[in-house]
Amino acid sequence: MAKIYESITDRLARFLLDQPVFFVGTAPLSGDGHVNVSPKGMSGTFAVLDEHRVAYLDYTASGVETISHLRENGRIVLMFCSFDGPPAIVRLHGTGRFVTPGEPEFARLRARFSKERTLGQRAVIVVDVHRVSDSCGYSLPLMDLRGDRDLLDRHHGRRDPEYFDEYRRTRNATGIDGLPALPR
Repeated sequence: MAKIYESITDRLARFLLDQPVFFVGTAPLSGDGHVNVSPKGMSGTFAVLDEHRVAYLDYTASGVETISHLRENGRIVLMFCSFDGPPAIVRLHGTGRFVTPGEPEFARLRARFSKERTLGQRAVIVVDVHRVSDSCGYSLPLMDLRGDRDLLDRHHGRRDPEYFDEYRRTRNATGIDGLPALPR
């Protein structure tokens, strides 16, 4: 049976931080726009900031839908599933925003994450959580984690800073629906 929580409790925070993958869902206001769901992972890239705020590191990649949707309407949901141990699904609904490396707040937020994986960071996504819920997860499969992939780290490690600036300017300026994403 699903339960709604007033806030992110210590028990829920531990659950969230223990999950090696989570999913981010956003959508544009337009009914003919594309709903987006992005898997996120890599240890040390998610943080519980307080009982009503979470954040995660966003890396330079081919898509920029989350940022474009947040710029337009701010709606976001994060979903965490347990694939080992007791079955559970936790959803965090809220309003999101992004903080880029050039903004003063970035360094303070960045300090909340692992000191590793500094290359290619595009933003910190901050979510003000207004609804916390869980559900049973009885149909989730049991899976064994073999570890984080290092492909993104290696890919970013082969690039110079100018590459990221150019990539973001040319390929991350708008989302697939034409909504503005990263500021130029």
